[in-house]
Amino acid sequence: VPMVAPGNVQVHVINSTLAKVHWDTVPLKTVRGHLQGYKVYYWKVQSLSRRSRRHIEKKILTFRGNKTFGMLPGLEPYSSYKLNVRVVNGKGEGPASPDKVFKTPEGVPSSPSFLRITNPTLDSLTLEWGSPAHPNGVLTSYILKFQPINNTHELGPLVEIRIPANESSLILKNLNYSTRYKFYFNAQTSVGSGSQITEEAITIMDE
Repeated sequence: VPMVAPGNVQVHVINSTLAKVHWDTVPLKTVRGHLQGYKVYYWKVQSLSRRSRRHIEKKILTFRGNKTFGMLPGLEPYSSYKLNVRVVNGKGEGPASPDKVFKTPEGVPSSPSFLRITNPTLDSLTLEWGSPAHPNGVLTSYILKFQPINNTHELGPLVEIRIPANESSLILKNLNYSTRYKFYFNAQTSVGSGSQITEEAITIMDE
């Protein structure tokens, strides 16, 4: 098997889900056989928004031939990763380079996990929601948009409300009675808005 590990391993983080890794080729005489390529082992150490450590799953990408760089796609935003590089010949893999740590930046969050609308009255509705399963960063706020729908399914004016990220419910007041409303709800990080979920609910006709 090869005798030495690739040196001068560098990681360039391109965005929240993609990184580029560089290394120096090993001297051909240390390969001790036919150089087949390089293998990059990489794994997520932890999410930076949730401190829980879980089963660590190592991933391997093989770059054929005498390459000196490779792309690592499909990374999770706002996470800490480690990687190392090994040279491969027909017999197997050489030793691993020292582990290199890198961090991905924040991304946009996934949609809130649920949106429930309860307690209809003449002029109010109560909204409850769950935080995104994948915040992909630090949540800065929730954005609620809503508009009335009339009997011919035309949409009325859109109202937008920004809600602090630590809230999980809201009572909407001063609504019209016996009116159907459509709601659009999403979470935000400093990078931008995540995907939204929609719901509809009706205020009651009379007490």
